[in-house]
Amino acid sequence: MATETHTEAAAPSGARERLLDATEALIYAGGIHATGVDAIVKQSGTARKSFYTHFESKDALVAAALERRDERWMNWFIAGTQRRGKTARKRLLGMFEVLREWFASEEFHGCAFLNAAGEIASTEDPIRVVARKHKERLLDFVRIQCDAFAAESGMDARRGARLSRQWLVLLDGAIAVALVSGEAEAALDARTAAQILLDAEAQSASDRGMSTDTSASKSVSKSTSPSANKRPPSRRAAT
Repeated sequence: MATETHTEAAAPSGARERLLDATEALIYAGGIHATGVDAIVKQSGTARKSFYTHFESKDALVAAALERRDERWMNWFIAGTQRRGKTARKRLLGMFEVLREWFASEEFHGCAFLNAAGEIASTEDPIRVVARKHKERLLDFVRIQCDAFAAESGMDARRGARLSRQWLVLLDGAIAVALVSGEAEAALDARTAAQILLDAEAQSASDRGMSTDTSASKSVSKSTSPSANKRPPSRRAAT
């Protein structure tokens, strides 16, 4: 079963691509600080000179490897999500099924971007910047699905932004729990919580719709009641 962690099959690549392949594999499995340039060069099968030819530093190499992973991971996740259904609700819940397949693979070592951010202190470091941009891309994709769900359920469109942020917490939470526990079923636990969240949002939208309809009905009833059109008695007639 292909997952996002698998390197795409291709013809033998150049030195730069082999360095990126080796860097991604090594830092994902063992971490950034634990991976030295010598190990990367050795695994890539390139000369040390090739490293300095293509990259100014180890950090630049790691950032480039993560940027490439971001593109591949997002393509994998978006495609997997879209296959889960034609409605936004099915796609949103299907995200956790996509994650479960990843969690069940032997190559799963958590989120490479959360892992990287945890090792780099400076928020302005290029590696942290790549990690942040990855989460922003993921949030943007989730927001598209949440906006579609809002349209389907009659939910206030403004609530889509909040729902998308909550959804990202559930996705990243499932990844973290699966990494620590080694249990792929963490994805299904998160899916259950996500389903409750969607049901609550849909019910809230329904309740607001009923409240609006009731208020409108009362307003129409009041405006058309006999007393509303009854003129007060004339003082002149009374005298």
